[in-house]
Amino acid sequence: MNSNNNYADPYESYEELFDPLRTNRQARRKRRTKPNYKPKKTQEELIANTADIIGLEGGLQITYVPAKHEKMWLLRSLRPFYDQELISDVEALVKGGKEANVYRCAAHPATGQKWLAAKVYRPRMFRNLRNDQMYRRGRTTLTANGVPAKASDTRLMRALGKKTGFGQQVAHTSWLMHEYTALELLHGAGASVPKPFASGDNAILMSYIGDETGSAPTLNEIKLDEDEVWTLFQKVLRNIVLMLQYGRIHGDLSAYNILYWDRDVTLIDFPQIANSHVSKKTHVVGSAVNPDAEFILERDITRVCEYFSAQGVNCDPDAIFGDVWDRYVEDDTQQRLADASTWLEE
Repeated sequence: MNSNNNYADPYESYEELFDPLRTNRQARRKRRTKPNYKPKKTQEELIANTADIIGLEGGLQITYVPAKHEKMWLLRSLRPFYDQELISDVEALVKGGKEANVYRCAAHPATGQKWLAAKVYRPRMFRNLRNDQMYRRGRTTLTANGVPAKASDTRLMRALGKKTGFGQQVAHTSWLMHEYTALELLHGAGASVPKPFASGDNAILMSYIGDETGSAPTLNEIKLDEDEVWTLFQKVLRNIVLMLQYGRIHGDLSAYNILYWDRDVTLIDFPQIANSHVSKKTHVVGSAVNPDAEFILERDITRVCEYFSAQGVNCDPDAIFGDVWDRYVEDDTQQRLADASTWLEE
């Protein structure tokens, strides 16, 4: 090989040899530059233009400046909340994650709030849910209205089984609605969770914790004062117990999913909520106990104890788990079985 030749030379000769334009007159004519030719717009430009149309025609003008790839997804997701007069502006991105982004929105005066938080799930191709199968076990498929899908809906069930495009959208909607309905249930029960205001195809609107400078930090970002550590630890445990009383386990509880603001805590991020048992208080029609419930709860309690131990709390996660599991799951389940046998006798 000639030392002056570079490594691309052989490939260039192959390209010339197999180029159809070398022998095809019709193809050569097609390649000729047209006098009025205008280059096609890139995909990013098309998305940006479409997003502008969605925003302008809908009257939704936002202060926050999203990236090009984010713009259409964001406006489409939040437009229904604007139409319902729940928000009037999107002011800032306050949290970015693998599954969703959270934005601070200016609330419409009719809501009685100054700000609301919009949790916008990433499109399915960008989501990276880890081991979601474990959390979905025992859960029924929820529709966009938050009600269980009918098992007799063969089209829907077939799509889910085959994981078609429609089936993936159904699964996506169900995942989102499990978080929204969990917030409705738990907030109504008095748990320290954001108040849900509305849900859309790809977003949840809820109360905002923070101010105009930023959202509340999560516990992993701060060091608590000595005089508040024990009180906040007890409050987190009370919320774990309250969820168990309603047959639910957070599923991903840790210092990363607990907000701290004004010397108080708020539990967030509930898409992985799992069914612990058939509770006396409430039960979702068609749902069942998650067979991994014991493991999931033990992991939640261990993670919480790890954080508070580092803050100076003397706690034993194994002892706490054993106590709450026996008291609020085993005893509740045994009581329900006893109640059921009484009904049968009657």
